[in-house]
Amino acid sequence: MERIRVLIAKPGLDGHDRGALVISQALRDAGMEVIYTGLRQSAEQIVRAAVQEDVDVIGLSSLSGAHNVLFPAVVKQLKEEEAEDILVIGGGVIPVYDIARLEEAGVEKIFTPGTPTGLIASYIEESVKARRGEETRLFQKPRGVDHIGIAVTSIDEAASFYRSHFQLDIQDVVEVPEQGVRVAFLPLGSVTLELLEPLGENSPVQKFIDKKGPGLHHLAIAVEDLQDRLTQMKRSGVQLIDEEPKTGAQGHPIAFLHPKSTHGSLLELVERKDESADGHV
Repeated sequence: MERIRVLIAKPGLDGHDRGALVISQALRDAGMEVIYTGLRQSAEQIVRAAVQEDVDVIGLSSLSGAHNVLFPAVVKQLKEEEAEDILVIGGGVIPVYDIARLEEAGVEKIFTPGTPTGLIASYIEESVKARRGEETRLFQKPRGVDHIGIAVTSIDEAASFYRSHFQLDIQDVVEVPEQGVRVAFLPLGSVTLELLEPLGENSPVQKFIDKKGPGLHHLAIAVEDLQDRLTQMKRSGVQLIDEEPKTGAQGHPIAFLHPKSTHGSLLELVERKDESADGHV
């Protein structure tokens, strides 16, 4: 693959470039050629340099609060120069509520503070591959919530509550000895509630109950290409509990992500091979 060329720029009057320098070095470490234009660049200067350097990507950094004006100005200038094939991404101190507006204006992706540099590098690599028509591992958005895991001390007692107050009946109950858990499935529309009862004191679910008490244990998200997704997430700096898929309670490949990388929530990824119309079997 031809080396990816990235131009990192600081538009406007922002005089701080530590973050831009860190990103520049991280992308170089990832094998990319990086051109840093320096501080206080206009949209015209940035686009002129990008065209002259024949870059694949422009990375914009802003800490001044003027991103809603400066970033779209670069996109507009690219259109005027007929250089719309150059990917534009951005980062810096950008409020979450501004991200959708910037993406609608043509900025492909916004990375907020704290994003692992490996994730940024992976996104650039896969996006450029896709634009070049090369094989890529860019993934589709998750299909939705697969199930919600609820830790309980007794499936029978918990099931009685859901049956009495919500008319939800248990569809099936299975034991998963290797995970130390007994699982009951309660269908709820397109989502399933999983009641998790520990099989013994050494069960991870029992340890969860001992520490936090019964309650919401994990959220499971339905995805495709689970193994490839795990590989890319690990490369991007995400801490995984399972680096390879294992078999879940319903026989589908699953893997857990560590709460340290998911802002405190235990997330499970599920790949359902044989699906019905609603995504469940």
